[in-house]
Amino acid sequence: MDRLFDLSGMTALVTGAAGGIGSAISHALARQGARLALSGSNPAKLRAFRDELNETYGHDHVEITCDLSDAEQVERLVPAAIDTLGKLDILVNNAGITRDNLVMRMKDEDWDAVIRVNLEAAFRLMRAATRPMMKARFGRIVTITSVVGATGNPGQTNYAAAKGGLTAMTKALAQEVASRGITANCVAPGFIRTAMTDVLPDAQKEALNARIPAGRMGEGAEIGAAVAFLASREAAYVTGQTLHVNGGMAMLS
Repeated sequence: MDRLFDLSGMTALVTGAAGGIGSAISHALARQGARLALSGSNPAKLRAFRDELNETYGHDHVEITCDLSDAEQVERLVPAAIDTLGKLDILVNNAGITRDNLVMRMKDEDWDAVIRVNLEAAFRLMRAATRPMMKARFGRIVTITSVVGATGNPGQTNYAAAKGGLTAMTKALAQEVASRGITANCVAPGFIRTAMTDVLPDAQKEALNARIPAGRMGEGAEIGAAVAFLASREAAYVTGQTLHVNGGMAMLS
């Protein structure tokens, strides 16, 4: 019997692949049989993570270093992934940065950096991936947004603007490419347990958990599972949507 959400024979480019959520997404896709191009800005960390995936799943995954703040490097990323993988079925826009501050104190460079990496780079990658996907008449574009893009958050006007922009951009793209067998969707995590949240004081963790009906922070694997579903053949009739994975913290339609 065929397994659900089998990605065997499919290829994927994942940005921010070696980070907390990115590594969980990469594991989920590789576990389902996809071959991955892992992108990030730290070559040593990428190589080590590639070796980990290859040892665990044996799919000959590859790494491609890219600084998403550099437009020229971003423009080369999708072609490099296709050259290495032979084709591109799945694009996962996961990488992101924060430069938090109250709006009165936010510097232009902090606004520009977050928009450039979180929003503009995703646009460039979507644009580059769309053409080969349209020729193949198949593609899955999954973008990691955030609950903050829907609810806002004090001190994150730049981050919320970028994440909200990703959601709107995805809806527009989904309408443009749906007739060619390409879907475009978002996954919006809530509070997810990562190395950064693990070092928070217990009192702060308890305060965060009190805001979540599930009573806990999410796990990276739970984001990975959502991405694997949206990347699958079975999700062909789901497009232009945002899947909120937040333990009920914000119940959004």
